[in-house]
Amino acid sequence: MITHVRARPAYPELRMAILEQIKGDLRDAMRAGEKERVGALRLVLSELQKAAKEGSDDELGVLRRERKRRLEAARAYREGGREDLAGGEEAEGELISAYLPAELSEEELKAIVEQAVRDSGAESAKDMGRAMKQAMAAVDGRAEGKRVSDLVRAALTNG
Repeated sequence: MITHVRARPAYPELRMAILEQIKGDLRDAMRAGEKERVGALRLVLSELQKAAKEGSDDELGVLRRERKRRLEAARAYREGGREDLAGGEEAEGELISAYLPAELSEEELKAIVEQAVRDSGAESAKDMGRAMKQAMAAVDGRAEGKRVSDLVRAALTNG
């Protein structure tokens, strides 16, 4: 006897797994009457579907972009003295973060960057692009580009 239980996928990086998970979470939020969550999930779902229609299957890239937009909007609202709006944007950013792979710790990221610098043969700031390409491929979206860039720059100026 097979029973169907909806659970988080074991391998969220599989194509469409995130989209299906968000659809299920949206249904659950609608049933529970969580208006803010429903609105945020609908926006994310819309962006994912739009990207899929345009031929992109980089769901994680779409989620990262949307999270970044929310966090930048929250920062702008906060600078403008609108804490109420900033809180909503941050909440949406956190909701989106739940669908992304865990961020790398500082130690893990440093190790990846050091390996990337060695593997790329980068020796100075002129080689930053080569080292960044290698590092970003190894990081695979588990850290923001700015964090990686800062560590690569530090490794090249200190090394």
